[in-house]
Amino acid sequence: MAKQSETEQVVKVGGQRLKLTNLDKVMYPQTGTTKGDVIAYYAQIAPFLIPHAAGRPVTRKRWVHGVGTEDDPGEVFFQKNLDKGTPPWVERRDIEHSTRANSYPIVGDIATLTWLAQIAALELHVPQWKFASDGSRQNPDRLVLDLDPGDGAGLEECAEVARYCRAILDDMGLRSVPVTSGSKGIHLYAPLNGAQTSAQVSDVAHELARSLESDHPDLIVSDMKKALRTGKVLVDWSQNNGNKTTVCPYSLRGRVRPTVAVPRDWEELDGELIQLELDEVLVRMAERDDPMAFIDGRQGRTGSAVERDRLTTYRSMRDASKTPEPLPDSHSGETDGRSFVIQEHHARRLHYDFRLERDGVLVSWAIPKGPPTDQDKNHLAVQTEDHPLEYGTFEGTIPKGEYGGGEVSIWDAGTYELEKWRDGKEVIATLHGRKGGGLDKPRRYALIHTGGKDAKAEKNWLIHLMKDQSPAAESSSDTAPSIEPMLATAGDLTDLKDGAKWSYEVKWDGIRAIARISNGALTLTSRRGLDMTASYPELQELTKMLPDREIVLDGEIVALEDGRPNFGVLQSRMNLTKKAEVDRAAKKIAVHFMAFDLLYSDGTSLVRRPYAERRDELVSLLDGLDAKHIHVPPAFEGEAEEALTSSKDLRLEGIMAKRSDSIYQPGRRGRTWVKIKHQLTQEVVIVGWRPGKGSRAHRVGSLLLGVNVDGELTYVGRVGSGFTERELSKTTERLSAIERKTSPAAGVPDADAADARWVTPQYVGEVVASEWTGDLRLRHPVWRGWRPDKDPADVVRED
Repeated sequence: MAKQSETEQVVKVGGQRLKLTNLDKVMYPQTGTTKGDVIAYYAQIAPFLIPHAAGRPVTRKRWVHGVGTEDDPGEVFFQKNLDKGTPPWVERRDIEHSTRANSYPIVGDIATLTWLAQIAALELHVPQWKFASDGSRQNPDRLVLDLDPGDGAGLEECAEVARYCRAILDDMGLRSVPVTSGSKGIHLYAPLNGAQTSAQVSDVAHELARSLESDHPDLIVSDMKKALRTGKVLVDWSQNNGNKTTVCPYSLRGRVRPTVAVPRDWEELDGELIQLELDEVLVRMAERDDPMAFIDGRQGRTGSAVERDRLTTYRSMRDASKTPEPLPDSHSGETDGRSFVIQEHHARRLHYDFRLERDGVLVSWAIPKGPPTDQDKNHLAVQTEDHPLEYGTFEGTIPKGEYGGGEVSIWDAGTYELEKWRDGKEVIATLHGRKGGGLDKPRRYALIHTGGKDAKAEKNWLIHLMKDQSPAAESSSDTAPSIEPMLATAGDLTDLKDGAKWSYEVKWDGIRAIARISNGALTLTSRRGLDMTASYPELQELTKMLPDREIVLDGEIVALEDGRPNFGVLQSRMNLTKKAEVDRAAKKIAVHFMAFDLLYSDGTSLVRRPYAERRDELVSLLDGLDAKHIHVPPAFEGEAEEALTSSKDLRLEGIMAKRSDSIYQPGRRGRTWVKIKHQLTQEVVIVGWRPGKGSRAHRVGSLLLGVNVDGELTYVGRVGSGFTERELSKTTERLSAIERKTSPAAGVPDADAADARWVTPQYVGEVVASEWTGDLRLRHPVWRGWRPDKDPADVVRED
């Protein structure tokens, strides 16, 4: 690479002005590579590197004075938080750590990448997850294994281990790509559909590493202890932890020579393998595609951004003062991600909006009959205007009279693997939706243009369900799936006056549960995905009622007192797993399962069927069976006011109103289900506690409460009544184990913070209150009990 001769210059990169200094400074003494060379490398490699870093927080390793030599490696700064000198145009996101919040840069453009090279950030490290548009962490979209050779082992041994890993990942339906790390070993990446948490992915990777060690004990080790690595390769699974990072593909390394983390073709691992340096990488990538492009849903050379603003048409059709739809100023222009969303759109006529992320926008089609589920039937797909990426999470009501007026809800969403994209002609992609979504399983679709040339026909495509070639799809079975529960929206009677037909059920005051009967066994799963089967043995009655069936039911576990549900009584049955404790509690307090929805029956998913049809199937399944603990509570039509009055006369919590034509939306909070309560009950996240007075001086006097408001955990008051003395002692012990130094919630007044003891926000409770005050505080809250079935991230204000 030609050396940069100027020591300082001002340049315009990606629309931003940058001052580049000390361009002649030698950063790699052994090769004479200068800072100017480093900046030039990152500028040229940007189209390949940015897709692997975009959307992820970047941790930097900086060698301000160069890397030094093997004997004196030079001083390195490991930097997470951005400093005051960061240009204001650098995109950033915050992450809350135990003692402070750090602001991380997001490398989504060439200007940011050039600035990082200017400050001698030679190594860029990123996690396996991305931020969502609201700043929250998404689940990981890729798995990584770090193959690290011990003394006496090298790249040849790493390549052998990589091939063993590849075979297992192939069996799991995961296509993988090797990356020579630029250090000693090989990194192995595989794309994920975002359905699993970092902890779950880490557990899978750990089990994979242990399995490999068991099969090849002379070559592979999964334990981190260095003493065990001699002559072997460590399969490091731990970098899938949500708090850990891996060097970004195409990043330089801070070694004595300017080596690079480079994605490789599998065939290269069969030959003589070496770590590549920056000059070699630039020559290599000038003539070839990125072997890792499929990880981010790309194909071809670089997936470079389109120069024109592709959202001009979208914005011209919408008025920001009248529609809740997202209206960004311009499209991002970034290279392709690989998200998709299918939205159910109740406009003048019901149709489904099919959207694939491409070139920084959502390329969109309207499908009147929905995505086909039969390979013998093609459906019409009418291409519409490109939509912003933010539309991928949009749900809501577009006002009547506005373009697209009607109800929009997410039918399924996730990621896709791209096989082919010929603009205006053909698209082939495999969609991986979320658990329990409308797709049921990975689906491989082809969109084919019909060939018409006039203005109307030019928009017409056909969508075809292709044979799924993935091993995961081919191995699917007819056993009952796991399905996340649909959630309701809090509302009142005015939310039901839309001309739709509604049905009304009692709102049961208990614990939500998905009951899955498969292969003769019952599994009870909470809203958080926790297995509650052992806690409620009397509900095994379901397997006796439905032998040899594959069934998924949605319902509520309740404890009855005088024929009415009592949440306080149910508390004594929660969280018990030891058989002796469960049996003792069951003798005193029996529980019942109120089944109100049927989601799956003997190989057939019912989630896309209307509520009224699912209800009829449920009654046919369970009605008339001899059962003591399993019930199908009544649902009735008529006037909402009458249903609400009846529930109040019976001293019940309220009603659930469900649109008769509504589908089931797994894991989503739908507006077609409305919960109407007689009094304000509110789920709350415990953010801290204050000591009591007198006899309570060393115990909890009151709990400090928070709820999520616009994505931020916000303080809403404190509760000190409704506890028994025994509960206070147990609560003090429970919270003392998770104390932290700072408040996890925003907006805590000084008076409440003065003697507060803060805790990690991992427990959820429930209170009843008289109302919300104008400054978003709960007035006169009273403790109702713990909600182990609820996730703190899901706790929002009940309006």
